[in-house]
Amino acid sequence: MRKLMSGNEAIAYGAYLSGVKVGSAYPGTPSTEVMDNFSRYPGVYAEWAPNEKVALDVGIGAAYAGSRAMVAMKHVGLNVAADALFYSSYTGLNGGLIIINADDPGMHSSQNEQDNRVYAKFAKVPMLEPADSEDAKTFVKVALELSETFDTPVILRTTTRISHSKSSVELEDSAAPASEKSTSPAYNRDPGKFVMVPANARRRHPVVEDRLAKLAAYAETAEINRIEMGKEQLGIIAGGIAYQYAREVFPDASFLKLGMVYPLPQELIRSFAAKVKVLLVVEELEPFIEEHIRLMGIPVKGKGVFPITGEFSPHLVRECAAKAGLINMEQDNSSTTVSQPELPVRPPMLCPGCGHRGVFHTLSKLDVLVLGDIGCYTLGAAPPLSAMHTCGCMGASIGVAHGVDKAGVSDRSVAIIGDSTFFHTGITPLINVLYNQGTTTTIVLDNRVTAMTGHQVNPGTGLTLQNKETREINISGLAKSIGYEMVDEVSPYDLDKLSSVIEKHINSSLPSLISVKHPCVLNVKEKHPAPVVDQDICVNCGTCLELGCSPLTQEEDHVSINPLLCNGCGLCVQVCPAEAILVNDDNNGKERR
Repeated sequence: MRKLMSGNEAIAYGAYLSGVKVGSAYPGTPSTEVMDNFSRYPGVYAEWAPNEKVALDVGIGAAYAGSRAMVAMKHVGLNVAADALFYSSYTGLNGGLIIINADDPGMHSSQNEQDNRVYAKFAKVPMLEPADSEDAKTFVKVALELSETFDTPVILRTTTRISHSKSSVELEDSAAPASEKSTSPAYNRDPGKFVMVPANARRRHPVVEDRLAKLAAYAETAEINRIEMGKEQLGIIAGGIAYQYAREVFPDASFLKLGMVYPLPQELIRSFAAKVKVLLVVEELEPFIEEHIRLMGIPVKGKGVFPITGEFSPHLVRECAAKAGLINMEQDNSSTTVSQPELPVRPPMLCPGCGHRGVFHTLSKLDVLVLGDIGCYTLGAAPPLSAMHTCGCMGASIGVAHGVDKAGVSDRSVAIIGDSTFFHTGITPLINVLYNQGTTTTIVLDNRVTAMTGHQVNPGTGLTLQNKETREINISGLAKSIGYEMVDEVSPYDLDKLSSVIEKHINSSLPSLISVKHPCVLNVKEKHPAPVVDQDICVNCGTCLELGCSPLTQEEDHVSINPLLCNGCGLCVQVCPAEAILVNDDNNGKERR
């Protein structure tokens, strides 16, 4: 029996079938659904970690203890976890460890589009890359076997299209998951292997190099690397989703499909290149495979044909191939492009009723310099709010604000960070401000959930991934416990109080923290009756439109509110200078100001 699964669902299924007992991740599009799905299988342990470094350390610990473990993160998460990746490459493991790492070509939900195949070469660990959901399921098992055979963590790289696209997967319901068969692991105490002081690390480095040579030999005959001969005129080397696109555009060409993209099978590549007249590499982002082949002295085409930036599609591959003279568009019968109606423009903005809107509106009115962070609140940078002035990576806001403070600028400034991002990498810079006698005001937008990636729980919610009640970490209490003297909590919907609290903090010489606290209205499904506009009073000043709230629309001589979209948060009622927007009283049905 087969079932349609996304790549993320198939990875979780493959991990379950392969006996993975411990899973840890930090949510990040496009990899979030891996751990979410894995957590629902019986007999497994799965958790959301505060960040990717912690998640990988947890996976390493489980593998040290002899269990099979899986860690998942998006591409930039591996930057956070890089220290753990590199030391685990040296120490090796006892049980199998697979690291799911999802790249995001085209930056659908990311701040950059780095190609993490480079990390495999940098850390000297093998990397596999599935081309569909069946590959995704199967490669998990292959990766874990490689991990245990060669004593190394293994990265399984996906991209957005593999993570989210659905294709059929063979079900193996009759097979009992290995996790239910396994016995309790015993810890192997081997300090010479697992304590990376310089003397031990020097002994381990040659082991890593020897392992890499053995992995390269394995890659030559591995079934996941295969030649599919077609016409000899054109030979294509590709892996992952690029293989599917190339297959569609060049149906008659010969292919070397690479399931293992590091280390590369040099002799297999030479053999394939000798069988075709023109060698072409189709790969998204960096010329990772192309450069390796050029160093081997083999003529090859690649980035001279296809772009180094952005996400590929069959249409883009076909268009580039035609420009390079590799196909004739007029004679090409392989196109399956379906014309699609143009979608309406949907500018990025905060959701109706979002509490973050009131904070950014207030900061804009106070003309405060806002050093921002990664989360749905980053939309505060978009017009008409336009109230965030920097945003780099997870947890950067507080450190950047401290740097601006120490540079001595005259602007009043704050750091803005969400609750999940605060737990991710916001605590250490908060300590740094205090330790180094800074004056930064940190505003934590605490909406009680990791909202941007789909409402995952975090250490502030009091629940675990597998829905067990746990200790709730209180952000205000944490700040006070490390020595912050000025700490306040305020609702984002009380604009007058919010403004006065922010004024008090940014005019103080003390480092401080404001917790702006209210649950994400989409997560708790909070909704109130929509306000109404009294058209006789409305002076059409446009003040309410400065909130950037989609239910508010400009009519010819007044503003109207779409009651189907409106959440009834009441922010527009508070900002209207003419008092023309009236609250619908949900208790007695009467209108009131």
